Amino acid sequence: MKFGLRTPSLKRSFKARTTGRAKRAVKKALIPGYGKKGMGWIKNPKKAAYNKVYNKTSFSIWDIFK
Repeated sequence: MKFGLRTPSLKRSFKARTTGRAKRAVKKALIPGYGKKGMGWIKNPKKAAYNKVYNKTSFSIWDIFK
């Protein structure tokens, strides 16, 4: 488990900003419940719990400038 500052990755940051919109639109149209709040807990509770703790205990370098 990571505590503190997350290591920034320009490659992943660029990928996250450019890939998702069309892919999410298609999935939202085809899969009922996709993108709805709390679906991660139903689909994979272990991963959802890990992500909840990870996001509360680590922070991005960009959070410092906010």
